[in-house]
Amino acid sequence: MQRQRTQAIHDTMRKPLNIRNMCVIAHVDHGKSTLTDALVCKAGIITEAQAGNRRFTDSREDEQERGITIKSSAVSMYYELDENVLGSLKRDGNGFLVNLIDSPGHVDFSSEVTTALRVTDGALLVVDCVSGVSVQTETVLRQALSERVQLTLIINKVDRCILEQKLQPEELYQKMSSIIQKVNSLVATYRTDEQEKIYDDDHFDPCKGNVAFGAGKQCWAFTIPQFASFYAEKWSKQTKEKVAQKLWGETYFDNDTKKWLTYEEMIVARKDRPTGTIERGFCQHILKPIYRLFNSCMELNIDEVKTMTDKLGVKLTTDELDPQQQDGKVLMGNVMKRWLPAGEAMLHLIVLHLPSPVQAQAYRTDYLYEGPQDDRAAAGMKSCDPNGELMIYISKKIPSTDGARFLCFGRVFSGTISSGQNVRILGPNYQPGTNNDVQVKNVTSVSVMIGDRCISMGSVPAGNVVALSGIDKCLLKTATVTSYNEAHNLRMMKFSVSPVVRAAVDAKEPSDHARVVDGLKKLAQSDSLVQILNENGQHIIAAAGELHLEICIQDLEREYAKCQLKTSTPVVTYRETVTQESSHTAFTKTTNKHNKFFMRAQPLPDGLAEAIENGLVTANHDQKERTRYLVENYQFDLAATKKIWSFGPQHVGPNMLIDSTKGVDGLSNIQDTIVAGFQWASDEGVLCNENLRGVRIDLLDAEIHRDAAHRRPDQIIPAIRRCLLASMHMAEPRILEPVFVVEIECPSRVLGKVYATLNKRRGQIIEEVELNGTSLTRVKSYLPVNESFGFTSELRQMTSGQAFPQCQFDHWQLLPGNPFELDSRSGQIVQEIRLRKSLHGSIPTLDTLIDRQ
Repeated sequence: MQRQRTQAIHDTMRKPLNIRNMCVIAHVDHGKSTLTDALVCKAGIITEAQAGNRRFTDSREDEQERGITIKSSAVSMYYELDENVLGSLKRDGNGFLVNLIDSPGHVDFSSEVTTALRVTDGALLVVDCVSGVSVQTETVLRQALSERVQLTLIINKVDRCILEQKLQPEELYQKMSSIIQKVNSLVATYRTDEQEKIYDDDHFDPCKGNVAFGAGKQCWAFTIPQFASFYAEKWSKQTKEKVAQKLWGETYFDNDTKKWLTYEEMIVARKDRPTGTIERGFCQHILKPIYRLFNSCMELNIDEVKTMTDKLGVKLTTDELDPQQQDGKVLMGNVMKRWLPAGEAMLHLIVLHLPSPVQAQAYRTDYLYEGPQDDRAAAGMKSCDPNGELMIYISKKIPSTDGARFLCFGRVFSGTISSGQNVRILGPNYQPGTNNDVQVKNVTSVSVMIGDRCISMGSVPAGNVVALSGIDKCLLKTATVTSYNEAHNLRMMKFSVSPVVRAAVDAKEPSDHARVVDGLKKLAQSDSLVQILNENGQHIIAAAGELHLEICIQDLEREYAKCQLKTSTPVVTYRETVTQESSHTAFTKTTNKHNKFFMRAQPLPDGLAEAIENGLVTANHDQKERTRYLVENYQFDLAATKKIWSFGPQHVGPNMLIDSTKGVDGLSNIQDTIVAGFQWASDEGVLCNENLRGVRIDLLDAEIHRDAAHRRPDQIIPAIRRCLLASMHMAEPRILEPVFVVEIECPSRVLGKVYATLNKRRGQIIEEVELNGTSLTRVKSYLPVNESFGFTSELRQMTSGQAFPQCQFDHWQLLPGNPFELDSRSGQIVQEIRLRKSLHGSIPTLDTLIDRQ
C-alpha cells in the first residue's frame, strides 16, 4: 500500500494542474493539527481511531507534551475524487497531490507561518467558533495576503457551541455569520489593489463552497454544497446551485405551507401566523438534523440513533451502538464522522477552491521575482514550466535525524531539480552580474515528504515542494537556487515578529565550550527568525518571545550542543533614535587631518521606518518608483530621494544615509567606505550600541584628499562613524522599547484582577469586548516587552487559571525620560545595557566625538 501511494505521488508530481500546495493557519488552540488529522486519515496514513487525537503533524516530543505546534511540518498526500464532485474543474485526471504544511498558531513561532506560506499557493484558515476571530487569526491572514496566497475558511469546534454553550440553531447561525463577516472585513482591509480581482467584499461565502463548518476533535465537517447535492436529489427539478442559495442567508422555509420565503415574505407571514413554524433554511435543513442527532446520542437513545443512521446510510458496529460500552460523546463522534467526514469536506475546499501551481504562479511571480518580468526565469515561473530555467526558493532548513546536516526545504517554481545536478545558490546579498554571495554546488539528493518519511526521488519538477541535500553549508537560512546565470533573487521573506527577547548562554563545563559554539551555528540554521550574536565574548540568543527563547535554548541543549547550559535572565532588545534635527552640524577629520566630513541627523517622517521594515521601500526598488512613493507619501525632497546611498543596518534597516553634498571632488571614490561607516554606526548607536531606527543622516559636505594613500578605509571609516554619532548626539537621542499587543480572554468576573496585573506592568488597555453567547470578555492591551517576563504565570495565578493571554510584537515606542539623566527610567536602562556590554560607564560626550575646525 505504501509503495502504491508513493508511486501515485510520483506520477501526480508531473501533473501541475492536479497539485495543491497549501498550509493550515490559525490562532493557537483553534484546532489546526486535529483538523489536519482528518486529511491524513483520508489519505490512509493513520487510522480512523487515531484521527483527531494523534496530531500526526506534531512530530516533536515537546509539541505533544505542550499541545501546541512549534515547527511547521510537511506531508504529501494522494487522493482521488469523484467525477461529479470535480465537475468542470480544469485538471489532468481525477487523482490529486496535496502538499500540506501544518503551521504553528502561537505568535512566538510566526516565522514558521511565513516560511510555510512562501512555498504554498493556498491556505486553510481555521477559526474557533467559540472564540471567534482572534489576534493571531488577523496576523496570519495578513501574512497570507502579503504572500499572495489564496484562502479558504473552516469554522471549527461547532460541537462546543451546541453542547457547552447550548446555543439554539438561529443563535449558532448568527455566530457563524458574524465570524464570516469579520474575516471578510479583514480581507477587504488587507488586500492589495491587484488582489481585488480575487477577493471581493464577500469572498468567503458558504454558498460558493469556500467555507466549511465542523469539529476537528470528532473529525466531522461539512460544506453547504455537500448538503445542496443531497437535497437537490431529494427535491426534484432544483439544481444544486439553486438549493445552495436557499441553505444560507436570508432564505426561510415555512413548515406549514412547505414553501420557501424571502426575508420580506417571512416578516409578513409571521405577522399573519404568529404561531407558524418558519425557520431559516440553514437552521431547518442542516442544523436541526445535526441537533437531533446530537441529542439522541448524548441521551444514548439507541433506537432513535439506529433509525437516523439507517436513513443517512451510516453503518455502525454492534459495539459502537452498545450503551454499556460507549458514552454519548463517543457515540456522537462515531456517527458524525461517518455521516459528514471532515477529510472529505476539507478536500473539497482544497481541490475546488485553492489554485494549482499553474494558476497561482501566473500572478505570484510579479511579487516573488525581483528581476525583469520578461526574462527566462520569470517566464518559466509564470508558466510553471518543468523544462524552463531552474528556480527554487529555500524557505527553511530541517535538521537531519542525527542533527549533523540539514535538509533544505523549499519550492520548485520553474524547471526540474535532479539528484547530482550542479546549481547556483544565491544568498540574500547577491547582486546580478557579480560573484558576491553566490556559490555553485552539487545537489546530492532530492526528496519529498510522504507521510512521516522523507522519500528520495530522482527528480522533482516545477510546482512541487522539495527537500534538497548537500547544499546546506552554502546558505545560512534561505536562498534562491537556480541554473540560470542571469537569474535574480526571489524576494526575501518578511516576518511579522521581531527577535526582541534575548539571553546569554554558555556551557556549564568549560570543556563543552566548542560544542556550544557549534550548536549555536546549527540553531541559527534551523530557525528562520532566531539571531545568534556575540557581545563581549558572550553568546546571545535573540528570539521573538519568552516561549520561543525557551524552545531555542531547549533545542540547543538537547539536539545541537548536547551538553548542559547555563543561561542568563532574559533581557529586551532596544533601539536608538533621534527626536529632532541636529542642533549643529557635526564635523570630524581623519587622524591624518587630510579628510573632513560634515553631517546632520534628523528623524525619518512618521511611518517611513515601518514602510522600510515591511519592504515597501528598499535599496533594490526601482529608483523612479521609490522616488514617487517617498514624495507622494512622505513629502520627501525630490533631490534627496535620488541620492539615497544606503539603508542600515545590514543595508536593509529603517535608517537612511543621504548624499546632500554639492560638487565635492573625489567623493565617489570613497562612497563604499562612507557607507561602511554608516553601517557600523547604524548597528551600534551613540547611547548604548543598540541598532538605530528611524534616523536620517545627511552628508552635507566633505573634503577628500586626492592621493588614495591618504584616504584609506582605516582612516575614513572611524571618522565617518564619529561624525554620525556626533550628529545623533546633537539631535536629542532617545531609546525605543518594543511593545507587545496582548489579547486576554477571561470570565467577566475576573476583569478587575486582569486590569490590576496590567496596570502594575505599565499596560495600556485599548479594547474590551464581550464575546457573544459566552460569559467571557476579550481584552486588548499594549504591554512593554520589558514588563512581559513572568506576566503569563502571574496573570494565571491572580485569576486562578481563568485568564489566557497571547502576546504579539506590535510596535516600538519612546521610553520615558532623558537617557542622559541617570535617575530617569531611560537613563537607568541605558546604564544597564552599557554595563551588560562592558562599555564605558557613561555615554560618550560630544567633545570626544567631534573635532575642531
